[in-house]
Amino acid sequence: MSHNLSSKTAALTGDVGLSERFEATRALTEALAEPLNEADACLQSMEDASPAKWHLAHTTWFWETFVLREHAPGYSLYDEAWPFLFNSYYEAEGARIAREARGMLSRPTLAEIIEWRGAVNAAMEPMLDRPELAELIALGIAHEQQHTELLLTDIKHALFQNPLGPAMWNDTPPEAALAQALGWHEHPGGIAKIGHEGSHFAFDNEGPRHRVMLEPFALADRLVTNREWEEFVADGGYETPSLWLSDGLAWVRENEVRAPLYWREGEQFTHQGWQERRGDAPVAHICYFEAEAYATWAGARLPTEFEWEAIAQGHDASAGNQLDNAGAPCPKGGSDLFGDCWQFTRSAYLPYPRFQPAPGAVGEYNGKFMSGQLVLKGASCATVRGHSRDTYRNFFYPHQRWQFTGLRLAKDL
Repeated sequence: MSHNLSSKTAALTGDVGLSERFEATRALTEALAEPLNEADACLQSMEDASPAKWHLAHTTWFWETFVLREHAPGYSLYDEAWPFLFNSYYEAEGARIAREARGMLSRPTLAEIIEWRGAVNAAMEPMLDRPELAELIALGIAHEQQHTELLLTDIKHALFQNPLGPAMWNDTPPEAALAQALGWHEHPGGIAKIGHEGSHFAFDNEGPRHRVMLEPFALADRLVTNREWEEFVADGGYETPSLWLSDGLAWVRENEVRAPLYWREGEQFTHQGWQERRGDAPVAHICYFEAEAYATWAGARLPTEFEWEAIAQGHDASAGNQLDNAGAPCPKGGSDLFGDCWQFTRSAYLPYPRFQPAPGAVGEYNGKFMSGQLVLKGASCATVRGHSRDTYRNFFYPHQRWQFTGLRLAKDL
């Protein structure tokens, strides 16, 4: 499959029909995995991450389970044993292999998974034009786009474990945009309407739309950069207890953290191997604890998810440095609110007023994870373009940082 999918970029944005979006999404996932050999595709570097081969299979299991099995007359599973291997966390779908054991799946082979994907794609063709399945198919496309991003961040973490620092792609990362002096988007406060409303697709956790009261605030017009983070490190940021939440300080000490993930001296690890760290590029691969400490050091704070969304309602969610084609994602910087890095907020990931999970197994998609996690907003350089929107609620635990996560400062007015 070609690495050049620029002709399909429009099909990823949601400006065309479900059939074209399905085809483009499936093709992009496979094209991104094309540089991997069999051993690469089996790597699982930690429990939070999954092998690339598993992502290719799990997204195919989703289509086969929730669309073909339930709605295609006479459809037979490609292999009756594979649902046990590739179900993720759907309790309603029964027993499954332990998450931490996904890296032990040397069989089926990568070639067999690709063959399965082709068979499911063919079986899906007559389903894509059935109006009664449109909402479920839109969910499946969004689900695969999430796993496309996870495939990229998971394989980056896996390759990072290799002392040789292997590159997935051999091209040179693009130049970073020149970081301008920090400016601010000001908001007068008042009642804001937050959350999804309307007929276009959104995940269930993005609604219902509701009102929140905001005090006057400002949100930075760009992300914090590597150079600014280097100043934080040089000023003893990781060794100053007063900057850290109690849990954060315990995490720093227990794990002996002194810099963002993938940093060493003046370099950082990328999908193109070890590269010189670019000072103007947004800092990435930090956790909530680090973001909170930096904001305190900078005399600012993190925004709430409601503040972030109130500002974002006036911005183009498809803009910024997001993933268009099969190539290495890399933060570049700029003034767009979306792209480069997912941005931590200080908001707990909790249900909105009147939230109800969807019925059936797909209702397990988001709601059951609303405990102990933080909301992130925006999109990253690994987010499939067209997947982001101002109401989108990404969520991670406060110590996790293998995703392209960064921060945008906020302040009270």
